[in-house]
Amino acid sequence: LRREELAQLAGVSTDYYTRLEQGRHLNVSEAVLDAVARTLQLNDTERAYLFELTRPRPRRTVRRRPPRAQRVRPGVHALLRTLDGVSPAFVLGRRGDVLASNRLARALIIDFEALPYHERNMARFMFLDEAARSLWPEWETVAAEMVASLRLEAGHHPEDPRLTELVGELTIKSPEFRTWWADHNVREKTHGVKLYHHPVVGDMTLAYENVIVPGDPDQALCIYTVEPGSPSEAALRLLASWTATPSADPYAPRSEGAPSDGSRSDGFRSNARPSRGPSSDVSP
Repeated sequence: LRREELAQLAGVSTDYYTRLEQGRHLNVSEAVLDAVARTLQLNDTERAYLFELTRPRPRRTVRRRPPRAQRVRPGVHALLRTLDGVSPAFVLGRRGDVLASNRLARALIIDFEALPYHERNMARFMFLDEAARSLWPEWETVAAEMVASLRLEAGHHPEDPRLTELVGELTIKSPEFRTWWADHNVREKTHGVKLYHHPVVGDMTLAYENVIVPGDPDQALCIYTVEPGSPSEAALRLLASWTATPSADPYAPRSEGAPSDGSRSDGFRSNARPSRGPSSDVSP
């Protein structure tokens, strides 16, 4: 539809709709926003994003404090430990930062614990590591969903400097990210199914659930499961058998204040690119 047609269907003038598109019209009524949402056939997530974008934000005369560091509670670390050997699981924070993970998740995706702290981010891995394209056979779908998730978060946290930095880096380094970011799609993924192609155990179909961690709405516990008796279960069990004997305790709590030089709280240090195979434990 053309802008004039959208304005007519929403019951507003073309000039009004143009100013609304350009962000030059504040204090928009809910009735107008509802009409625009219906005209554009927005889903619940997209509608909430529209309202978020048009909500007046108070002027601040003092410098805004940076977002508080996200910390994974000991109980959540214990849950990751319980799931290890059964289900890959990890905690995603703001910007897609991987705040914690169990061994099976690291064997499946990448050894996040061996990465410098600032690189422990799912979006960075997805767009800047070539291994991601073979790991997810449906990479374009998975990556586009990640962009839509980051776009949604940008609406919730428009003044997050680290999010701005991440988006800037990915925009420069990835033409796909740059294209999809310009589409302004938003999506909230709470569950679904993903296809994986692991270089050692082969193809797997994994269902996932993203569970919001109580006490921090910006943390999600991501848990993968497989259909009992399926080839995917056999492949995941084989992968789990290779992670059963750790070389060090990977569950030391970490936060946004963690070291960024690649050092680990267990005293190990990795300078090599981490692998996803059964030999991914870090050597001292």
